[in-house]
Amino acid sequence: MTLTPGSDTPSLPPGTSAIQAFSLAAPPAGFIDNPYPWYAALRRHSPIHRLTPESLLLTRCADLMTVYRHPAASSDKKREFAPKFGLDSPLFAHHTTSLVFSDPPLHTRVRRLLTGALNQRAVARIEGGLIELVDSLVDGLAHASQPDLIADFAARIPVEVIGSLLDVPHEERGPLQGWSIAILSALEPLPDAGLLERGNLAVSEFLAYLRDLVERRRRRPGDPEVDMLTRLIAGETDGERLSEAELLHNCIFLLNAGHETTTNLIGNGLEALMRHRDQLERLVREPGLITTAVEELLRFESPLQLNNRLATADITLSPDPLTGRDAFTIEAGSFITLGVGAANRDPEVFSDPDRLDIARRPNPQLAFGHGAHACAGMNIARLEARIAIGRLVVRYPDIEPSGPPDRDRRVRFRGFRGIPVRLNRRAAD
Repeated sequence: MTLTPGSDTPSLPPGTSAIQAFSLAAPPAGFIDNPYPWYAALRRHSPIHRLTPESLLLTRCADLMTVYRHPAASSDKKREFAPKFGLDSPLFAHHTTSLVFSDPPLHTRVRRLLTGALNQRAVARIEGGLIELVDSLVDGLAHASQPDLIADFAARIPVEVIGSLLDVPHEERGPLQGWSIAILSALEPLPDAGLLERGNLAVSEFLAYLRDLVERRRRRPGDPEVDMLTRLIAGETDGERLSEAELLHNCIFLLNAGHETTTNLIGNGLEALMRHRDQLERLVREPGLITTAVEELLRFESPLQLNNRLATADITLSPDPLTGRDAFTIEAGSFITLGVGAANRDPEVFSDPDRLDIARRPNPQLAFGHGAHACAGMNIARLEARIAIGRLVVRYPDIEPSGPPDRDRRVRFRGFRGIPVRLNRRAAD
């Protein structure tokens, strides 16, 4: 089949003048469909790219690693989000209380409780149910008149998984996906008034639902070995507990992060495999490659393209021999945008980075971040992707697009709103 237009890197990258004018708030034409030529040109011509007088975009893997590891790289977003959302807004309250946008000691305390609830035993316990869920969705695709890999498959999985971990009743899970999309879309570099209004309403409605759910769970606790919400309410045996606000906002965070990252990972991965037919066919022949395949799909089409930090003290980046850049100091007070999608295509780290190779080793991709703020749910996301992608391609090895995919137009998150497909199921199945 032919490659989807705008999905693979063309031979001619953007010119130097266009790179100097590059902005995430007003991305150039074609960037959302295919950001990788722009990332390559930024790495070469402007690896420390000034977006505004007080903010920088980094695109080299080495620079991202320096920032991720640096103690002065803060994840606290109060200074950034106050003018963006308003101090009294539900969005500000949520995004400055959740795990991902906080620093120690709050981050340490919340992460310890969440990772305790997301331990390897909890992950292992969901595997059987996850296989049953995926198999039922795979079966359902065959009966859909116009099967869509997002609506009928990828988006259905994480809501059910995280909903089951928190023991959200099945009949109450309907609004979760819509709330999640509205809240996370407000994180775009320049959200419009409509996005902010929908995001604030979603936070308020989500909190109201969770207050009721938590109250019901307090009256009738579940098994803390199985029910993550009961475990988070109870806290640790030494008395460490989340406040009511921390509990509610981090339940929202778990549902949002699980939905967004995993839906995009599965959708991006299947779309990339259909474009790179040799790799799909190899995975069908060698299903044991699914673990390295998921790592490569995370690298190749990272679900989260941009991350952010605030420099609370000067941060020095090492010299870059490729461009001849001297050591560079990021001044205290600077906002830093970390180009995760760009770093995962850095040729200084990844050989032939624009080639999809499902057996790639080593593969130090940064799709889940790095260090103390690495994604707390990454093992669950990996498990969901391995089972979803692995079982679907074995069942439908001839799967192919039935029309152009519908690209999500956000800059921070890379994914699809829809991927129509033909299954072409083999008679031997």
